[in-house]
Amino acid sequence: MKTTAAPVELTTAVWPGCEPRLLGAGQEDCAGYRAAGGYRPLADADALLEQVDLSGLLGRGGAAFPLGTKLRSVRDHGHRRGTGTVVIANGEEGEPASVKDRWLLRNRPHLVLDGLRLAARVVNADRGYVYVSDPQAAAAIETALAEVPSEPFDGLQITVVSVDPGYVAGEETAAVRKLNGGPAKPTDKPPRPFEEGVGGLPTLVSNVETLANLVYVHCHGAAAFRSVGTPMSPGTFLATVTGAGLPPVLYEIPHGTAFSDLLTHHGVAAESLRGVLMGGYFAGLLNTDVLEASLDHESIRRLGAGLGCGAISLLTEDCPVAVAAAVMDYFDRENAGQCGSCFNGTAAMAAATGALRDGVATDEDLTRLERWSVVLRGRGACGTLDGATNIAASLLRQFPQVVAAHLDNSCDTCRDGAFRADRPYEVEEVAGS
Repeated sequence: MKTTAAPVELTTAVWPGCEPRLLGAGQEDCAGYRAAGGYRPLADADALLEQVDLSGLLGRGGAAFPLGTKLRSVRDHGHRRGTGTVVIANGEEGEPASVKDRWLLRNRPHLVLDGLRLAARVVNADRGYVYVSDPQAAAAIETALAEVPSEPFDGLQITVVSVDPGYVAGEETAAVRKLNGGPAKPTDKPPRPFEEGVGGLPTLVSNVETLANLVYVHCHGAAAFRSVGTPMSPGTFLATVTGAGLPPVLYEIPHGTAFSDLLTHHGVAAESLRGVLMGGYFAGLLNTDVLEASLDHESIRRLGAGLGCGAISLLTEDCPVAVAAAVMDYFDRENAGQCGSCFNGTAAMAAATGALRDGVATDEDLTRLERWSVVLRGRGACGTLDGATNIAASLLRQFPQVVAAHLDNSCDTCRDGAFRADRPYEVEEVAGS
C-alpha cells in the first residue's frame, strides 16, 4: 500500500512580510503570555462584540461562519430564556490532513484559553469546556489552567474533556452529545447547539483557531485585524500543507495570497502540480486552475471548493482518481453509522470510485456516481456524506480526462500500482511540540 502519511517532522513558517498573529516560537507559559499582553481585562463585552462584527472574523473550523453572528445568537437565546450559556473550545481535529488545532493547543494553550474566556464573557457563560482528542493537547491545557490565577477567568469554570479521535467527533452536535453523556456522534438538527446544547442550555461551539483570533481582535481592534486579508476574508489563517513528497509545513498566511506564491514558497514547481485536495477531505479536488486562484473563501468557492480547515494537499505524482478513491474509503470507514443515506451512500460511492481506480468501472458506474453526488447531498446528520459527494462531484468535474483514462484502464500513473492510503496526507504527529 502506498502511503502519504506525512513525515513526523513538522515545520512552522510565517509568511514573508506578515507579522505572525498565531504562530510563535516555543511553548508559551502564563508569565510570558501575560507579559506580552495576554489576559487583558475586558471592560465592555458589548463593545468587543461590536468589534468582532466589524472585523468580519470567520470561523476557522471549516464552515467559515461569522463569529459575531454565532456569539450574538448564543447570547440572545440565553437572554430570551433567562438561562445561562455554555462555551466550548473545539480542538477535536478530526481532519487527518490538518494539524493547526493540535499545534495551537500544545504550543499556545494560553492563547486558546484567553479566547475561550472572552467568548464566555460575551455570551454570559459561566461554564466552559476545551474539547480535545489529542493527549498532548489535553495535558498542555491542563498545565496552562493550573498556571492561571482565577482573576482573568472571572468565575468561569473550565473543564478539559478528552474524546476518542474520529472524523465525526468534532462536529458541533457530536461535541454537545459527548458532553451530555452520550457518544461523540452527530445528532439531527434542529435544535442546534446555540438553541439547546450542553445541559439544554444555549451553547457556543467554536474552533480553537477562531478563539485565538478573537484575542487579536480584543487586543488590537477590528481595523488592525482587517489590515491583512481581503474584504470578504479578512485576517490570516493557518494552513497545513502536505503532499508533493515533502515534509508538512504549518503556515500562517494572509487571506488573498496567490496560490502560486504558496507553491513557490513551499518549493514545488507549478508545472509538476496535477491538482490539489483542498480544505482537507471535505471540500473536494481541484485541477490546475487553482494556479490562478488566491487563498481566500470567495476565490476558492468560485472554483467549486472551499478553504475549509485550511488543509492543502498537493498532488504531484499521485493520480487524482486514486486519491479520490482513498478519501472515499476513509469516509466509508469513518461515517457514524447512524444515517442510512450516509452509511449506504458512502459505501456505494467508495465501491464506484474504487472500481474506477482499479480500471474495472463501467459507464453505468460513472452514471450512478454522478447521480449520487447530487441526490445524496444534504441528507446526513453531519457533513460526512456531503464531503463524500464533494469528492465524487469534483473528481468527475475537474478531471474528466483522467477519469476517462481509468475507464479504459490506460492511466499511466496507476499502471505500476494505484495509489492507496488509509488516511491520505495524514499529519501523524507534531514533532517537537
